[in-house]
This record gives sequence, structure tokens and C-alpha cells, in this order.
Amino acid sequence: MPPKTNSLGLEREEYKAAKSTLCPGCGHDSIANQIISMAYDLGINQHNVIKLSGIGCSSKSPAYFLGRAHSFNSVHGRMPSVATGATLANRSLTAIGVSGDGDTGSIGLGQFKHLVRRNVPMIYIVENNGVYGLTKGQFSATSDEGQVLKYYGKNELPALDLPLEAIIAGCTFVARSFSGDAKQAQTLLKAAMSHRGTALLDIISPCVTFNNAPESTKSYPYGKEHEIPLHEITYYERGAVPPREEILVDEYAAGEVIEVEMHDGSFIKLKSVDKDHDPRNRESAIKVLEKATMEQQFLTGLLYYEEPRATLADTLHLTETPLVHLPAEKLRPSQAALDSLMKDFM
Repeated sequence: MPPKTNSLGLEREEYKAAKSTLCPGCGHDSIANQIISMAYDLGINQHNVIKLSGIGCSSKSPAYFLGRAHSFNSVHGRMPSVATGATLANRSLTAIGVSGDGDTGSIGLGQFKHLVRRNVPMIYIVENNGVYGLTKGQFSATSDEGQVLKYYGKNELPALDLPLEAIIAGCTFVARSFSGDAKQAQTLLKAAMSHRGTALLDIISPCVTFNNAPESTKSYPYGKEHEIPLHEITYYERGAVPPREEILVDEYAAGEVIEVEMHDGSFIKLKSVDKDHDPRNRESAIKVLEKATMEQQFLTGLLYYEEPRATLADTLHLTETPLVHLPAEKLRPSQAALDSLMKDFM
């Protein structure tokens, strides 16, 4: 029997890259595998993808998936700047950024907030383990308040909620998942790939070396025992089902189904499990996250979605032709134009 291939005639193995050097059992490897599966299923051309990262265990992840894609590993917390420049220079690229809770929530928080505010078109994945795993497990900005680590004592500071920060900053696609929930993570990745603008996926990814105690909300035992999916999620590619008008309701009860259409014609179907959260309501999204924090709940799923707004390239009125493909005469003023301009200063 010939090997199974996707729409591009490629096998899943061809979407892999280097062998992982992370600790055995690291949640980051599970996320890399889901990115591989997502790209294979959607038939993504790797040459049209740019992988971006900063510094940390999470930022090693792009070396382990889509080996034929472009890649740039930036300095600590500066991945958003590189992503902004890359997507402006070549708006035909699909950008996938992988960061961590330290890289995004600490040194890179300002850059992260401005990337979201500008609506840079990319998938922004935070592999969130609640510690600085690469530098021996210090507390990070998302570490639980009151958490105790053997070598670092007790964390006295409240945790930063990155999805909440993203919603407040104007992100139009915000989701949270768990690296141990492969089906949900892959479905959200597919939906994020279809979104026009910044799509944030905060994926709790246990650090099996420094932060896997059962009482930690970023641990594998806690995630498996306490994960509360907001919905059962199904993703449909464009043309997979007949198009239909969007269902508009103020709220929906447990068991009810709503559909959220992506800008490219694909959509995700959400079936409420045990909560009446409508992800199209910004106020509801903020409230459900604040309530989850107070009650120490681990909610996963699509937290917030709104109709795509103008991306940074649209705001700057960039040509549809990527800047990198324009000839020099289109990018630089002529000598005559420069001479004319200089006369105004003489």
C-alpha cells in the first residue's frame, strides 16, 4: 500500500524537521507534533511559511517542525519586532511565532502588546509552562501566586493572564489549550491558520523537569484532572459544507451549537459543554477569564473571536505585491524627485 499523502502529494514525515533536544516528555514536543499534523492536513506549502521565535525552551521548538520553511530565531523578547518586519516586507508569508511565558510575559510583554495592537497577521503560540525552564526553573510572569519551588521559595506575585492581556490589547482571535489535549490543540491551530490578523494560542505546556508537581496549574497531572473545555470544537475547511448565514445570538445554553466563520470561508463549530460562554462577546470573554482566575479553573477552547479588522499592512496601505518583489525603481524615489525635494530646503 502506498504511503498516505496530502493535497500536495507530501507525506506527514516531510513536515518534520530536526530531532528534539528537549527533555523527554516536554509538552513543547507535543505542540510541535500538532503543528506538523495541522500543516500536513491543510496541505500547507512550507516555502510560504516563516517560523519565528525568541529565547527559551519554547523558542527551540521551531527547529522541530516544518523543516522546509523559513526561520528566524531572535533575541529574548524581540520576536514580535522581527515578525512585524517580516510580514510587512513579504505579506504573502504565513507567520508562525512560538514564544514562552517568559519571552512574552516578562521581557517581551511590551512588544507582544504592540504586535497585538497593530494586528500583525500571524499565529502567536505561547508555550506556557510557568517557569524559566532553560535557566533552571525560576518563577515566570505566569507562575501561580503562592507556588513553592524547592530552590526559589514561594512566589508572592499574582500570575499574568496572557489571553486576557491579548483581549484587552485588541486581539481578535484568542484561545487557550493544553498540550496534553492533542485534538483540541490541532483544531484551534487550524482555525488560527484561517484567521486574518493576530491569532493568540496560549497552550499550557508542562515542564516535566521543574514544574510538574500536581498542585501547579501548569503541570501535566493538574491539566489532565482539571481541564474544563468550554466547547467541543470542530473545524471545517472552506467548501467542506454548504455556506450559510452566521447565527447571531446573545448567549447560548449548554449543548447548543454556534458557528464562527473565518474570513477565508472556513469555519469552526462550537458546541457548549457546560458553560454558556459566547466567544463573540468581548465582555463575556473578559468575565470568564477573570472568574476562572478567582476560582482557579483551567478553561480551554476558543475564548474570544471577532470579525477581522484591518491588519498592519492594510493600515499602512501597502501594495498587494510584497515589497520584496518590487523592483528598485518602485521602492526608491528617482534622482530627479530627490533633486526637486532638496530644492525646498535650499
